[in-house]
Amino acid sequence: MQIKKSLLHKLGLFLKGLAMGAANKVPGVSGGAVSYVLGFYEELIYSFKKINIKAFKLLIDGRFKSFYVYTNAQFLLLIMSGSMFSYFSVSLVLDYFLEHYELYVWSWFFGMILGSIYYINKDFGKWTKTNLTFLLIGTIIGLAISFLTPAKENDNLWFVFLCGIIGVSGMTLPGLSGSFILILLGNYVLLLVDSVNVLLEVILSALSGNFEIFSDASKMRYIKIISVFTAGSAFGLISISHVLGYVLKHYNKIVNALILGFITGSLGIVWPWKKTVYLAENGTFLLDQKGNKIIENYERYLPEIVSYETLFAVLCILFGLGLILAIDYYDRKRKK
Repeated sequence: MQIKKSLLHKLGLFLKGLAMGAANKVPGVSGGAVSYVLGFYEELIYSFKKINIKAFKLLIDGRFKSFYVYTNAQFLLLIMSGSMFSYFSVSLVLDYFLEHYELYVWSWFFGMILGSIYYINKDFGKWTKTNLTFLLIGTIIGLAISFLTPAKENDNLWFVFLCGIIGVSGMTLPGLSGSFILILLGNYVLLLVDSVNVLLEVILSALSGNFEIFSDASKMRYIKIISVFTAGSAFGLISISHVLGYVLKHYNKIVNALILGFITGSLGIVWPWKKTVYLAENGTFLLDQKGNKIIENYERYLPEIVSYETLFAVLCILFGLGLILAIDYYDRKRKK
């Protein structure tokens, strides 16, 4: 019975990582918000905080078991492996639905974010003037980000490393979408579409015994880019987690108010009724390596009040909201 419980717990962590990874890849949606709602955000931050000088000393001294326990490695490995696996599975399904049923996917996410606002607020406690100020600051930052104009693509490795540090904010700061920030930095397609696709192609080729792909300079360029991006993300996760671990411990209410503000402000990004604006120069759309038009930003509009499309979109919002309320109900029932 204990073994079955342990396996279910491990599977649960992997699936939570899967959900967080899928959310991280969707522009406007924060994987950090998913971790917050699913109840493992603080453990994630504190676990990354454990990757410090003491952990490296344990590793150098050959005390691997102590290192494994000290860093909460089992938790991190399950969450991060689920998150990485989602880039080649769940996120590809989301990409398909975003391409063919964009309005309804955004509506679903919009409902989930509304539910997340309720979920975080219900246990917040008493609101003070200070907390309300940070709530307002977070909301303004979240809304301001949604209206910024993206930069052009830049594959300079130092900038790619910086993108890794900034882009990982979607995992460490609920409400801030790392994917959307990468759009603003101009490197979303380069880092989360083209490079990921090439990495998958290289891995599959190597597994099939075809090593000629490693002599392809174009493919190796993308491998180098995603390696530097991953290094930047890892550095960002660890360094930002140390800061967040400190402020969560000493200014918990203020940080939670700021996070709630970020999530509220992100409603501007995931507003369902919007038209995609594609990057263009001299009237010609710019394309990625697969011939897809590169997203520049979104133009938001108000929906038709009476239409089947609007009705179904509203139902998707209610479904997303209901999903978070169901998680909340299950969580309260489990704790009784």
